[in-house]
Amino acid sequence: MEMINAVLMILGAYLLGSIPWGFLIGKYNGVDVRQVGSKNIGATNVTRCVGKKAGKLCFALDFLKGALPVVAAQYFFKGGRCFEYVVIATLFATVLGHMFPVFLKFRGGKGVSTAAGAIMALTPIPLLIALVVWVVVFLVSRYVSLASIAAAAVLPIVAWVFYLIGFGSDLARSQGVLIFLTIIALLAILRHHANILRLLNGTENRFGKKEK
Repeated sequence: MEMINAVLMILGAYLLGSIPWGFLIGKYNGVDVRQVGSKNIGATNVTRCVGKKAGKLCFALDFLKGALPVVAAQYFFKGGRCFEYVVIATLFATVLGHMFPVFLKFRGGKGVSTAAGAIMALTPIPLLIALVVWVVVFLVSRYVSLASIAAAAVLPIVAWVFYLIGFGSDLARSQGVLIFLTIIALLAILRHHANILRLLNGTENRFGKKEK
């Protein structure tokens, strides 16, 4: 029975993660965000193409769809034999849902907001440190992509440092979680491959300017 519940939790997390809030918010406002700006369904492109309020709503909903399944998994499976693995799989499923949503033919966003929500629900301090890095890099460069890449790179480093010094909960310091955070960070960076090329070529757009 526990195994069946675990499968249902993971499947539910993927389906929740697949809800394309950016696309839906854009459609509600008469804009297909997949066809304008960076053609991404994330909060940054929604902000550029629909407006700041829409972008903030998109970020909040993407953040929540990452956090809620992880909170639920920790609550319902606490003390179970597969607790750690169910939580990690749930986290992974909701992020993959955003990146590869079944509702949009598996063409989704970069997963930064959703991953942030999921990781906040699991190990908040490394996430908050990564957020500080994001803010600093963004304020200095005005590149959302560069800030996201820097935050993604810092996150697993901080988590591994906490593991080495014995800081944080047992779950947050488990090797399974640490390996997962490393994989998620690499995925997030890889999803920014086009941005990386534009940054290297000097053609990436700073936030507030129209996408080329």
